[in-house]
Amino acid sequence: MKKWLARHPRFVMHFTPTSASWLNMVERFFRDITEKRIRRDTFASVAELELAIELYVAQHNDNPKPFIWTASASDILAKVTRAKAALAAISR
Repeated sequence: MKKWLARHPRFVMHFTPTSASWLNMVERFFRDITEKRIRRDTFASVAELELAIELYVAQHNDNPKPFIWTASASDILAKVTRAKAALAAISR
């Protein structure tokens, strides 16, 4: 992977904490497609599911919108700190 990244300098790896999937835009997209398309229907075959996903992506790409953060960095970090403390209390 390091060799590939060295040959492709426009790509930069960004690692997110395992407990913060909401920071990962791909995870957010998967959440949205699951909530807005997949859970709202039933599919008789894998082909039907694939078609539904392809149509959702095509419609999404027809009118793309950038994601705009609405929380400040300090608010996000405070939430992470509270979550870590709650998890630590549970695991004791």
